[in-house]
Amino acid sequence: MTEAGERFWETTALADMSRAEWESLCDGCGKCCLMKVEDEDTGEVAPTNIACRLLDLNSCLCSNYRHRRAHVPDCIRLTPEKIEQFYWLPRTCAYRLLAEGEPLPDWHPLITGDPDSVHRAGISVRGWTVSESEAGPLDHHIVEREL
Repeated sequence: MTEAGERFWETTALADMSRAEWESLCDGCGKCCLMKVEDEDTGEVAPTNIACRLLDLNSCLCSNYRHRRAHVPDCIRLTPEKIEQFYWLPRTCAYRLLAEGEPLPDWHPLITGDPDSVHRAGISVRGWTVSESEAGPLDHHIVEREL
């Protein structure tokens, strides 16, 4: 649990957050690291259960976050200036929630003070994903679950 006055996400606009504050919004769910399939005609995005090869499937964190773009050139960097472009972010994502004027959920690590709260709440990709290095064709891995 955060101490009084430390709930910066309730008083600071996304664009005004420090880099550390911005980064701390990530709940560690790993959903943004899942491969997606976009329908060329409709623009609809379907999630898969295939995770980026850099995603640690247990911790749901990037195994080389600082240098990820050197290994995965199309890895997208989320920034406050581009948040409107990331319509594909999961509905539970703190970046999306705050951009839409919604509060952080009770299970969010910033609320609980526990990075495992996202896993206990069943929000993360832990337990139902496969690494891209082990997966077959994307279209065989489309999932019906809402992200």
